[in-house]
Amino acid sequence: MKPNYTMQVTAILSFAASCSAAGVTVLFERDISFCRRYYELPCGRFQLATAFAFLSWALSATSAVIMFWLLASF
Repeated sequence: MKPNYTMQVTAILSFAASCSAAGVTVLFERDISFCRRYYELPCGRFQLATAFAFLSWALSATSAVIMFWLLASF
């Protein structure tokens, strides 16, 4: 039986996406003060979306580890 690494790949790509979203959020909020100049941007929502992206990554990484553990136990 050939193992399916879809969950591991999804977890890695989700981590990469959440890290890049965090980088953009830090760039906007702290580095160039973009959010202070343009009040109409929903910067709080950007931060909330980034937090949810990391939460999603943590859950999918946990699922990937459990699935790998189950695969190794057979």
